[in-house]
Amino acid sequence: MADDVTPQQPPQPAIPGLPSGVEEGSVFRSLFAAYPDSLLVVDQSGRIVLANPSAAAMLGYAADELVGLSVEALVPDSIRPRHAAFREAYGRAPRPRPMGTDMELVAKRKDGSEVMVEIALSPLQNQGLPFVVAAIRDIGAYPRVKQALQRARYSEHLAQLGRLAVDTRDLQVVLAQVPEIVATALQVEVAMVWLLDGNQREFRLASGVGLVADENVGLRIANRPDTQPGYVLSQGRPVVVADYREERRFTVPPAYLEAGLVSALAVPLSDQGRVNGMLSVRSTAARRFGDEEIRFLESVSSLIATSLQRVQTEEALNHAQRLESVGQLTGGIAHDFNNLLTIIQGNLQVLEELPQLAADGYAQQLVAAAARASRRGAELTGKLLAFSRRQMLQPDAVDVRQMLHSLTDMLRRTLDQRIQIEIDAADPCPAVRADPGQLESALLNIAINARDAMPEGGRLHFRAEACDALPATVRQELSGADAGRRFVALSIADSGTGMTDAVLEHIFEPFFTTKEAGRGTGLGLSTVYGFVKQSRGAIAIDSKVDAGTTVTLYLPQIEDDTASASALADEDLADTEAEAEPTLPPGLRVMLVEDDAEVRQVVHTFLTTLGCEVATAANAEQALPAMAAEVTPFDLLLSDIALGAGMRGTRLAAEAVQRQPQLAVLLMSGFSAELLDADREAPPSWELLRKPYSRSELARAMARALLAARE
Repeated sequence: MADDVTPQQPPQPAIPGLPSGVEEGSVFRSLFAAYPDSLLVVDQSGRIVLANPSAAAMLGYAADELVGLSVEALVPDSIRPRHAAFREAYGRAPRPRPMGTDMELVAKRKDGSEVMVEIALSPLQNQGLPFVVAAIRDIGAYPRVKQALQRARYSEHLAQLGRLAVDTRDLQVVLAQVPEIVATALQVEVAMVWLLDGNQREFRLASGVGLVADENVGLRIANRPDTQPGYVLSQGRPVVVADYREERRFTVPPAYLEAGLVSALAVPLSDQGRVNGMLSVRSTAARRFGDEEIRFLESVSSLIATSLQRVQTEEALNHAQRLESVGQLTGGIAHDFNNLLTIIQGNLQVLEELPQLAADGYAQQLVAAAARASRRGAELTGKLLAFSRRQMLQPDAVDVRQMLHSLTDMLRRTLDQRIQIEIDAADPCPAVRADPGQLESALLNIAINARDAMPEGGRLHFRAEACDALPATVRQELSGADAGRRFVALSIADSGTGMTDAVLEHIFEPFFTTKEAGRGTGLGLSTVYGFVKQSRGAIAIDSKVDAGTTVTLYLPQIEDDTASASALADEDLADTEAEAEPTLPPGLRVMLVEDDAEVRQVVHTFLTTLGCEVATAANAEQALPAMAAEVTPFDLLLSDIALGAGMRGTRLAAEAVQRQPQLAVLLMSGFSAELLDADREAPPSWELLRKPYSRSELARAMARALLAARE
């Protein structure tokens, strides 16, 4: 019988403090199951033999699915080979230790997603068991760690946006990327950038992601406080919407609620204290946005504002540099182009006078047409130089009617289409004596001011008519002689906001402007005033608040009005040809210095047909020895100002006159800036001639130079 009795197992040692009857094994099993961190018991081959519920929940498995699974299945693919080598090394010398002291640890869930973890290993070999316990903690589940990770994510995306702003000079590219980066960082459905237009009347949707129905990039909405952008602008600070369904501060579009959007956050975009846009995000979760999100969006807003400011600064600098470059470019083009026109016009004049063509009417028509085209080419070059302020501008006869029609045609294409432009010019209208370029610029200045006074559109009326009797207030501004002349009244009237008497008192003062900073220099009307005064005319302004403004220029008529104004333009093209060439002394000895061989040949032909004895040189270094070697002195030095890399024509003339004081000097150039400089630096006896020129113009300039040298 004794053999049939099963031997009794020794009782398990009791754990101090536990109630009697509670077994140690059951306590440890309950502790393993209830422990909040994930616990895995792994054998020497790397197989999981036990897993607690926390591990199953964190890793997305059922508890029985984890048992028998290799721990390599929980390691991301990218580090799996390294993990296997580490596990083998650890198996040879197991000891309690934390993992990941030199790197971040990531566990792979069943669905393939990853979670950042901490892991501590504890071998059980000392207890006689061939296992290792891995205690795994989801560090993102703890509030402080979660907040730190969130801040790190925000900082990473902010740095990404900063790099984009630095590397990309195009602001539009930056603005296009902002919503995507912000939406990814905040993990929200919608992100948008709104920009305020220059007159602060409308917001424009510059970029966005997750847009709802009826929203698209380029959408414009009025700047009103009952819209979210308008409300943010009025507040000038971040605005949080906890729940769109409870929002009462501004109107919520129904499309937001239909799309399931619940909460929102918006921060203003500011530049030097002035709000010029809004950055907003929306979420389908209620009360989604707190202090961390506000700080992140404000940082993004500051970065966008910095980019906007940088672009504006660069644009202003580039604009100034472009103007300077255009001036230099047009000046250089004009010099070369005027040399070409000198060759063309000169050879056409020679062709026109050839006996073989004298009787050929058709050939004469072709030559005349080509000559007219070359003269118009010279006029075009003059306009380019006037734009770059490098032309020596001079008063001339101006067909006012023709100028107004040309100007209004241009304004209709460039001004706001809501502005109705009208013109009322007498036909015929007397011609005025003024600088054409400056007059056109003055009218354009006034028209632009009128446009700015009519932001919602309106009426711009141009009028020109003879004015024999000046208003008393205008007559007082003119001297006795000028007041008795006949004038043409040029008026520009708008239906804009008008000006107060206080503004009118200062309207012609330099640097006075009623426009906001950056939109006006205050030099426009003061420049117009100076131009009119220099033209021996007057200017008057009549303005009433909300009733519009009328600016009237009184410019002197041409004294000799025998020719009709409509014929002046054609006469201007041909008047130099119609004037008789002056008689030059026979056998006049001329030293011609010109670096362009073809121009030199044309001018040489002109001079020989004028009866001159001509010596030529390509530069000053050739001209001075040649002049010194002649026994009979030269009567006239005719030199281009720009003579290549060597001595300039002005220096050549100075040295030549020092050696021969009675020498007449005639300098020529296709570059008006050179003529301006020479005019300031040269003595009065030196004559200046602008290319291209005809033989008659050359002859008249030579006659003036000879006369000045004798005086």
